[in-house]
Amino acid sequence: MKAIGGNIVAELQIKDRFTKNAIGEKIQNWKPVNTLTGFLDYQAGDSQYQNYSSKIQESTHVFICDYVELDSAVKAENSRMIIKDERYDVLLIDDPMELHYQLEIYLKYTGGQ
Repeated sequence: MKAIGGNIVAELQIKDRFTKNAIGEKIQNWKPVNTLTGFLDYQAGDSQYQNYSSKIQESTHVFICDYVELDSAVKAENSRMIIKDERYDVLLIDDPMELHYQLEIYLKYTGGQ
């Protein structure tokens, strides 16, 4: 099979333990677990074909890359991606038809670091 390749490097992170800042507020720490190379595509939210899945409908972008075995701790609920110093929450991680050919990671843009 031909590889997907890509022109974007993304860092997949999972939630780590909390720390406290100078005034005692809890701060969520993030731990990098995978580096992925693929393509980032903008998702327009106006397609009539997205009604079947609220996770996909909420997404602003999709990251497509070659299949890699992700860290066992990675779940959509505890993950985010950093792409070009921009932060994206992971909404859904899909291995289409479980063919282990590509990953489609549906993201919601949440801002810069």
